[in-house]
Amino acid sequence: MTATRRVFLAATGQNRGKTTASLGLAAAIIERGHRLGFLKPVGQRYVLVDGSRADEDAVLLKAVFGLPDRLDVMSPVTLPRHFTTDYVMGRISDDLGAAVLEADRSIGRDRDVLLIEGTGHAGVGAVIGLSNARVAAMLDAPVIIVTEGGVGRPIDEVVLNQALFEKQGVRVLGAVVNKVDTIGHPQLPEVLSRGLAQHGVDLLGCIPYSQFLANPSLELIATHLEGELLSGQATPGQTIGRVAIGAMQAAHAVPLLRDQTLLITPGDRDDLLAAALEVNRHATDGARVAGIVLTGGFQPAAPVLADLRRAAMFAFLVPTDTFTTAKAVDDILVKTHPSDTQKIETIIDLVGRALDVDHLLSLL
Repeated sequence: MTATRRVFLAATGQNRGKTTASLGLAAAIIERGHRLGFLKPVGQRYVLVDGSRADEDAVLLKAVFGLPDRLDVMSPVTLPRHFTTDYVMGRISDDLGAAVLEADRSIGRDRDVLLIEGTGHAGVGAVIGLSNARVAAMLDAPVIIVTEGGVGRPIDEVVLNQALFEKQGVRVLGAVVNKVDTIGHPQLPEVLSRGLAQHGVDLLGCIPYSQFLANPSLELIATHLEGELLSGQATPGQTIGRVAIGAMQAAHAVPLLRDQTLLITPGDRDDLLAAALEVNRHATDGARVAGIVLTGGFQPAAPVLADLRRAAMFAFLVPTDTFTTAKAVDDILVKTHPSDTQKIETIIDLVGRALDVDHLLSLL
């Protein structure tokens, strides 16, 4: 039996695109016929599954790819509230490093490739003796550093993280830059490649920016905003295509109501609500308005509300004004969930085209 090849996906900070890279890379590895294992050694964002804590990304990868390992093995160390304080003060005596090593042995013993996902930047976890750099060294896993679009910031961040990994003796395979505006700035991949090469870092790929991936689902709107669902359903897998602020006359708003729009408008704008219903009624390519957030605490007039309910239109009433609500929607942290099938398909396609996976695997 050949030895298991390991690769550690790190990042330069939170929300840089590690989950996106993990999903796409995992799909590409499986597509090539390799037996895949996934390990999230240290998890900061976790959920409770059957009474046990498990990192959200371990739950996601297990669900999407049907991985056989138990979640408590895929996610051996999670950090609940006050954990770091308790660790520093000596109130936690568990051998966390041993737990990570045992999980690595358990998952890696019968897999061709073990994909290991870090959390945050290279130094995250140092407070409990398990920084990403330290864990990668423990597991003898070369690192891919994931960052996001721009020029100066991504290169600066990669170089900073590279230094800590190399201090721990970890081989850095290269960098992946996420959310790159390749349409508006087609020269960016070459600029990034040259800039990183000046610091001895290979550019392994640029994942194009996708507004669709940046947008939340109706479920996230309903769970992150304080309010009341008046009609329709907070569908987990229905992702918003774009946001339109209803502050103009209905006739002027109609051209904006397309491509799965989330309309944010005061609840007493019956003209805009009627326009949204009319647009969907005549749409030939599916619903053009994904849903409506009604602001100001104003409930629509009874006949309009009845029409919304008959159309099963997602309509969520919030007490905040339109500007505050729009900012709150923009601030929602978008995480990929197993039910986000459209997003997952898009991620797999984008990453599969952005990365030369065969070359990457040859480096392991």
